[in-house]
Amino acid sequence: MAYDHLLSPLTLGDLTLRNRIVMGSMHTGLEDRRWDLPKLAAYFAERAKGGTGLIVTGGYAPNKRGWLKPFASEMTTRLHAMRHREVTAAVHEHGGAIALQILHAGRYGYHPFSVSASATKSPITPFRPTALSTKGVDDTASDFARAARLAQKAGYDAVEVMGSEGYLINQFLAERTNDRTDKWGGSALNRMRFPVEVVRRAREAVGAGFPILYRISLLDLVEGGQTWEETVALAHALQEAGVTAFNTGIGWHEARVPTIITQVPRAAWRGYTARLRAEVDVPVCASNRINTPEIAEDILASGDADLVSMARPLLADPEFAAKAAEGRADEINTCIACNQACLDHAFSNRPASCLVNPRAGRETTLVLSPTRTRRSVAVVGAGPAGLATAVSAAERGLAVTLFEKAPQIGGQFRLAMAVPGKEDFAETLRYYGRRLEVLGVDVRLSTEATAADLAVFDEVVVATGVEPRIPVIEGVDHPRVVSYADVLAGRVVPGRRVAVIGAGGIGVDVSHWLVHEPESPEEWMAHWGVGDPAIDRGGLTEPKPRTPARQVTLLQRKTTPIGIGLGKTSGWAHRAVLKQAGVTQVSGATYHRVVDHPDGVVLEYAVDGVRHELVVDHIVLCAGQESVRSLMDGPGAERWQLVGGAEVATELDAKRAIEQGTRVAAAL
Repeated sequence: MAYDHLLSPLTLGDLTLRNRIVMGSMHTGLEDRRWDLPKLAAYFAERAKGGTGLIVTGGYAPNKRGWLKPFASEMTTRLHAMRHREVTAAVHEHGGAIALQILHAGRYGYHPFSVSASATKSPITPFRPTALSTKGVDDTASDFARAARLAQKAGYDAVEVMGSEGYLINQFLAERTNDRTDKWGGSALNRMRFPVEVVRRAREAVGAGFPILYRISLLDLVEGGQTWEETVALAHALQEAGVTAFNTGIGWHEARVPTIITQVPRAAWRGYTARLRAEVDVPVCASNRINTPEIAEDILASGDADLVSMARPLLADPEFAAKAAEGRADEINTCIACNQACLDHAFSNRPASCLVNPRAGRETTLVLSPTRTRRSVAVVGAGPAGLATAVSAAERGLAVTLFEKAPQIGGQFRLAMAVPGKEDFAETLRYYGRRLEVLGVDVRLSTEATAADLAVFDEVVVATGVEPRIPVIEGVDHPRVVSYADVLAGRVVPGRRVAVIGAGGIGVDVSHWLVHEPESPEEWMAHWGVGDPAIDRGGLTEPKPRTPARQVTLLQRKTTPIGIGLGKTSGWAHRAVLKQAGVTQVSGATYHRVVDHPDGVVLEYAVDGVRHELVVDHIVLCAGQESVRSLMDGPGAERWQLVGGAEVATELDAKRAIEQGTRVAAAL
């Protein structure tokens, strides 16, 4: 594809963007300490060098009470502005443009001196905010304007006012969080006064031509959120106050509807962006679950939006724009929306990175330097760890041979992509397969490497992965007891009634696979209770019940709640699917035996000393993994390196495997 719309320029005020690709705001953790500014500059510079049209920073508070956490990022002084010149200069050096996002956390602030429209506590932080005084609201609006002016002095090309995701501005707009009786609350018109004043004062501070983007919430997806009529009225008022373009946001952070994780259909929210675009006279940017240039081009070509925001896709591949422009879209490392290294890290107060690109955020510390001598490297195993090792080593200029005993690459990742909502995982294998081809790696499929084969190589990395662990249970060898690998690979089709032993990430995924019925994007919305904001306030309606494909009982030995160890920002949604599908969940189970039954098979177990018998058609084992490392018993193995599951057989941890493979390759 030519991507004519995606790669065409667009003018915003005095700024002309080289294309319509926006790297949306994402907090990386590099924003919060001044000594990390060089790392932040390198991070953004790599995306600018890769051709991104406009980069939006993580959120910077306009005052200290707006911090996301104690001593977090802020833009409040001339010294801050001067320090940021290093960041803006790095982007401009590569022909890019960059906007500073101004974000006041409001009641989402993780500190005891947070403030909000009212003194209502957020369900996602432990601190109750103080309600801003009437003067305090007025002062805060002026603080936003000051931050915009300082950003301009710092060399930023634009600012983005964060009015979405449930932060302070949303808290003023929604009945849910604004019970004020002064001029900043009460009616819908009064509730929107604060964001309008923020934009009006910011426009006065930066002048006519400097672009002001506003991140507007199209669907709050919380009770007591805004109606569509209120959203449109707000957009009109903001446009009149001086907004140059609208970026779009979906859902508050406390919403119980997933909006960006991998189970959300691609471009699920584009229709709401199109509705806003029809109401305003300034450019509108689509966002959320847009991860390929083909989807982005279609959104623009159909007139649904003027720009496309892709935050995590630019984490996954900083050369996204350049590859699309050069006809190399098949080489793009596609974001799989897993959240495991980006948002899960950010919401756990850890630096953000990317599962499929562990160099993201580590551009100055995880460097794939060209090799001085072309040494030979053998990598055994083409799962995530082996693929990362082989590709990273080849990118350095090493001569790489990849051995894989299966007829295709992927390992356990190939099983993961069979799980409903994880189909995008196939994109990672497509990417690695293409990179192996482009880099000229000698790939030997259906080949089990021997010690003799490996003896001729300068370096050997063993990434032979894991195999399912078989727990010690009497009767576990019954033919109706199968492993998760058998099920996900299609070697066994389970019957109507299924018991799943083991409720870690694999057990939850397999349970989801077992109950899943194919659904359209519209049916997905209905199951999560997403309605029409013109009818349903906040865009919420009664969820449509799911009809599960099977009757599933999920059991674990642990006494903790099932799924407690899943990802911080996505685990709740996976648990919700199981609940919606009526999966019976049993914790604290002691397994006694498996016995035959005329109608299937019986699992005998006990909870709190009470014995139970469960009659099912199949029992699926998801009881962990064991490392496959028999190759290490051969001659010469003492100088080889183990990576991924072959080294540590924990839960299927692709994040660890890919990062470790990349680091090992960087050090060869």
